[in-house]
Amino acid sequence: MPSAPPRIAFAGTPEFAAVALRALLDAGHDVPLVLTQPDRPAGRGMQPQHSAVKRVAVEHGIPLAQPDRLRDPATHAPLREAAVDVLVVAAYGLILPQAVLDIPRAGCINIHASLLPRWRGAAPIQRAIEAGDEQTGISLMRMEAGLDTGPVLLTEALAIGTEETAGELHDRLAMLGARLLIAAIPRLESLPAVAQPEAGVTYAAKVDKAEAQLDWALPAVQLARKVRAFNPFPGAVATLGGQPTKLWRATPASGSGRPGQILAADGTGIVVACGENALRITELQRPGGRRVAAADFLRGNPLNAG
Repeated sequence: MPSAPPRIAFAGTPEFAAVALRALLDAGHDVPLVLTQPDRPAGRGMQPQHSAVKRVAVEHGIPLAQPDRLRDPATHAPLREAAVDVLVVAAYGLILPQAVLDIPRAGCINIHASLLPRWRGAAPIQRAIEAGDEQTGISLMRMEAGLDTGPVLLTEALAIGTEETAGELHDRLAMLGARLLIAAIPRLESLPAVAQPEAGVTYAAKVDKAEAQLDWALPAVQLARKVRAFNPFPGAVATLGGQPTKLWRATPASGSGRPGQILAADGTGIVVACGENALRITELQRPGGRRVAAADFLRGNPLNAG
C-alpha cells in the first residue's frame, strides 16, 4: 500500500518563504500549522504588519503560531500538538533549538538560497552579488543545530545575471526553492543526505543599513556590485548635489578623476569617478522622491561635470 502523504508544518517569514508555502498548498499537501515571526511595525504609519507567510496562512485558514523566540519549551506546544511528519523552514529568522528539531518524525528541512557551504547565514543573495559570484542556487538541507551546517538533500545552481539586482535574483531563487521542495517531499525518506565539505565555507552576515553608504575611493566594479546587492534593501546611498541620494541602477564605466568627482551628467547617466575607473548611475532617488531614470533626475536636479 502507498504510504500516507506527510503532514507538513511550515516555518518562514518573508516573501521568499511565502512562495514555498503557496507551492505546498497548491500541490495539495496537508499543512496543519504555520510558524512565522510576530507582526512588526512597518510603513509610514509604523502599524503592525503581517508577514508574507502569515498572509498566506490566514488566506487559507491555517492555524498560526508567532513566538518571539523558541527557547521556552511552552512555545513548542503547537508543533507537538500538530503531530507533523516534517517541518519545512525557509527564511524564518528564528533559531530552532535541538528540542524543536527533534519534534517532527522525519526531521526539519531548510530551503537555503546558496550553494552550501558557500554563504551560510542570513543574507546569501546579497553577499553573492556583492562578492561578484557568477552563480548561486538553492540547497535543500536537513537541519541540525549549527548555522546552515546540515547535510544537503538536493541542490540546483543558476547563473547570476551581470546586471541582476538582489530583488530580481531573490524572485528567481524563491521559485527554484519552491520547485525543489515539491520535488523532494515524496522522496524525503530516500534522498541521500550529503555532508557539506569543510572547504569553501563562507558566511553571509545580515545586511546593515550602515553598509549602504558608498565609498568613491573603491573600484567602480565593486561599487556597481554593491548597488545591485543592496537593491531593494537598504538601497545604496551617495551624496549628489549636496543631498543623500539612493542609487538603484549603476554600471562600471571608463573615466578617471578625483574619487567622487562628477565626470559627466546627461541622458545616458551620471558618471562619477571612483578609485578605479568610474560609475555610471542610471536610476536614482532623492529624499522624498520616487525612483527615476538619470535623465528625469537631472531635469529637476541639475549636476555639472567637474
